[in-house]
Amino acid sequence: MRLPIVGIALVLAGIVSGGVALVASSTAQAGAAAPDWHITATVAESCSCAVSCSCNFGGSPNRMPCEGNRLISIAKGHYGDVDLAGVSFLVTFEMRSWSKIYVSDNVSDRQNAAVEALLPIAFAGFRNGMLSLQKAPITMEITDTRVRFSGPESSVDMEVMKGFGGQPVKILNLPNPVYQDYTQFKSVTHQHSSAGHAWSHSGTNGFTSTMDVGNQAPGR
Repeated sequence: MRLPIVGIALVLAGIVSGGVALVASSTAQAGAAAPDWHITATVAESCSCAVSCSCNFGGSPNRMPCEGNRLISIAKGHYGDVDLAGVSFLVTFEMRSWSKIYVSDNVSDRQNAAVEALLPIAFAGFRNGMLSLQKAPITMEITDTRVRFSGPESSVDMEVMKGFGGQPVKILNLPNPVYQDYTQFKSVTHQHSSAGHAWSHSGTNGFTSTMDVGNQAPGR
């Protein structure tokens, strides 16, 4: 069973993520330069912070360096006339330092170009300090209780945290549109290994959420 997607149709503005800042352009010049765009996506992330990562509440990491892997799986969306439904990409990052972005090798060249064009608009924190952007195989398995995803150099396995009555722990109305329908997870394994960068964590923060952002009104 895939996680539910709920829309809230807001534009990102100065967002600090659980690992990387997500900044949407709020200037008239940037808005005029970009075509209409909108994405609704499932976000799944694990980072090296303790549960629950204070970044998601508008704070700062409780562990530095904050090391993370974030999967963005777009359920529906577009950039201009490019359909982005089904596009997924994995971001491996050290917060405020560097990122590596892997776009699924199933995407078309136009979809790949659209993702790259969206980075400075909707994912400026990922774009800043980006070491590489490349197509690569990405695997993902997302259920209500377990999330697994991986790329060439990174992998995440995390399990839902249960609260009262054995139900998943959920947090409502977090400060930005990336973290709606937020469900708390905890990492089983959270790993990365590449030239000059490596980590392995367990028992650290994880979450799934719905991201619904764009530069147009809902329903367009």
